[in-house]
Amino acid sequence: MTWAPAEKATCIAVNSVIFRSSGQKLTTSGTYIEMTSRLLEPILLALGVLAIRGRIKR
Repeated sequence: MTWAPAEKATCIAVNSVIFRSSGQKLTTSGTYIEMTSRLLEPILLALGVLAIRGRIKR
């Protein structure tokens, strides 16, 4: 098994299970950027909510 099919299979599995891919044709770097942003967006949103909550509670 070469790296290209293994990488493609991994991306398809991760996108279908975790990220719900946008369906657009992206380059390899674009795919990784999309996966990273979809992982970081909820984390940053939660941190923003906690920051606002901390400011309101004071």
